[in-house]
Amino acid sequence: MPKYNAIALIARIRDHVNKRIVHELEQHEVTGIVPSHGDVLMFLYREEALSIKMLAERVQRTQPTVTVLVNKLEKLGYVERHKSAEDSRVTMIRLTEQGRKLEPVFNQVSIQINEMIYAGLSDEQAEQLELLLSSIVRKM
Repeated sequence: MPKYNAIALIARIRDHVNKRIVHELEQHEVTGIVPSHGDVLMFLYREEALSIKMLAERVQRTQPTVTVLVNKLEKLGYVERHKSAEDSRVTMIRLTEQGRKLEPVFNQVSIQINEMIYAGLSDEQAEQLELLLSSIVRKM
């Protein structure tokens, strides 16, 4: 049996966080959204509109995966598609008014999750955790 089990611990943390995100969204009467939709929405909160290709690069997922996520968000009424003003071959994704109204909810949930993760850690420990996790990500 391996001496270290970081992968198992990271997986458990991810599972707990994902469940907590869904629970918190449901508390705000937001249904149909899963944590992977949050990545797409967060980038659209930062930028007016993005193509599927740009979203895929930012969320570090394949274009087909992002297309599925965007299709679901569009069906739920949170995003819409429109042709790029610069290149009519490119379809841009932007938030609808309903999607914009979710931003404060996502910000609040994000704060709650961060408080849960970093609770009881000193600033030095929190920085060390970030450094260690970033180091692992860079090796992938």
